[in-house]
Parts: sequence; C-alpha cells; structure tokens
Amino acid sequence: MAFENILGNEKNKEILNSIAQSENSVHGYLWIGKDGIGKSLFATEFAKMLLCEKKEQKPCNKCKSCIEFDAKSHPDFMIIEPEDEKTIKIEQIRYMQEKIAEKPVTSTKKVYVITNSELMTREASNCLLKTLEEPPSYAIIILLTSNESKLLATIKSRLMKMYFAPIEEKHILAYLKENNLDTNITKNMLKQCEGSIGKAIKVLEEKEKYELIEDIIKKISTEDITTIWRKADVLYGAKENITSLLEYMSIVMYQKLREKNEIKYANAINIIEKTKQRILTNANYDMSIDNLLLELWEEFN
Repeated sequence: MAFENILGNEKNKEILNSIAQSENSVHGYLWIGKDGIGKSLFATEFAKMLLCEKKEQKPCNKCKSCIEFDAKSHPDFMIIEPEDEKTIKIEQIRYMQEKIAEKPVTSTKKVYVITNSELMTREASNCLLKTLEEPPSYAIIILLTSNESKLLATIKSRLMKMYFAPIEEKHILAYLKENNLDTNITKNMLKQCEGSIGKAIKVLEEKEKYELIEDIIKKISTEDITTIWRKADVLYGAKENITSLLEYMSIVMYQKLREKNEIKYANAINIIEKTKQRILTNANYDMSIDNLLLELWEEFN
C-alpha cells in the first residue's frame, strides 16, 4: 500500500493516492510544512506512483519503472537539492529544464522534486517560472518548502498547494522505539521536536545539552549567580546552535507557566526572547549570555 511507511498526514495520503490512481495530476505542486516531517518521503513515493506503468493499484513494485525507481536509476525522475546547503542556483534549474525538454524514457511522465525550494536564488526562481508557465504535457514539478513566504508570488500562483501537518508526539515516540532509538525523553524535549522526526533525531543527539538546560532552570532560584554562570558552559559553548537551546529554555519556562501560573515565568520567556534578538543582531555573545543568566536569576530571586 502506498505511503504505508510514512507517519501522519492521512488526509494527504488519500488525496495523493487518488490523484495517482486516476492519472489526473496537475503539472505543479507546492508542499508546505516544517522540515523533517516527511515531505521528501511523500514526494518520492508519489513520484513512484505517478511513474508506475500499471493502470491501477500503484505502485505495483514489479514493472520496469518501479524496479528502476527502487534502484535509484529511473531516467524520468530527478531531485534538485541545494548544492552547498544554502542555495539552489540557476545552473541547477537550467539543467532540469534541459532534462524536462527530453521525452520520457521509461514512463509516460517525468517527475521533478525541488527540495528546500525557498533557497532558490532570484535568478533560479525566475528561470523556473518560465517552465511553470508552459510545462510539457508529461512533466510534473513538486516544490517542497518550510517557508512559502520566501517564494515568488508568481511561482506560488501556478502551483497546487498542499499543507503537511506536524507528526503527533505519540507517532514520534513510536518511530523512535521501532528504530531502536532512545525513547526516554521528557515532555519538553518532545515539544522541542515540533512534530518533526528529523528534529527528534537532532534532539536525541544533543539530549545531554537539553538536560543541562533543565538543570540550570531548576537550580536558578536556589543557587547564587556565580554558580549558575559556572554551570552554564552548555550555553557559552553553543554559539552555532544557541537559537535551539534558547527556544528550549522558552519551552521549559512556558510549561512551568502553565503549571504554576506565576508571572515570573512569563517574564523569563520575554528575557529569553530579547536575548535571542540581541544575538541575532550580532551583540557580544558571551556578554549576552551573562546578561541572560543574570536577568533570569534576578527574576527568580
């Protein structure tokens, strides 16, 4: 059965399955949702179904198209990704256009998936627009994004939008268990995952840091400020991913606010958010962390 190994978004599964089985696909899609929730998996499975030679119950997993697809050698399928993890360049879109101009080899259609499409340069976006305006009858282009606001309005207007919801926490825990990963994570850590399997794996990789953050918050009202500064090496040494740790601090404070309904937790969230903004505007990093901890300590003491 199609999509059976992909978690969540059951309604989208029904819609995409119906489109593939009826062979009534539009030429362009825009799939919107957080990173790590399975959009790429959905796109790959949908492409396999569209390219399958069988007339119904796609994918059949037996025809030449399905066999080539599983072997990652299908001539009518291509994924375009940021080359340097920062941008999708015009040269990549031009190459895609060259391939689109060629007739399908194995299937009756050709499918192109552009991941992180919000990372296309302006030149790449304008280049893609030409293809979206007059796509070949056999071509299907799927754009994936976590931030549709960065895409040109003229591109979005030519695509069928689909929204992908975050994965439920119970499904994330089930996935971790099925893949023999650590399921001993706190409710706060699950909130940090934001319904994303990809983010859940990153949280596990840095679980110790998140535990240290919780320990700092737990002790901030019982220890002196010098001790708190000394315990906070996890923050001082995390310049590259400080945003995620500050977000986690806010999550912990928010949960405390819900439990105890005390204004100091709301004030703490404001302090953390102001610190995040200072760091984003290139304020002195160590001084920003110093001030963060001091302001939090004063709020709780």
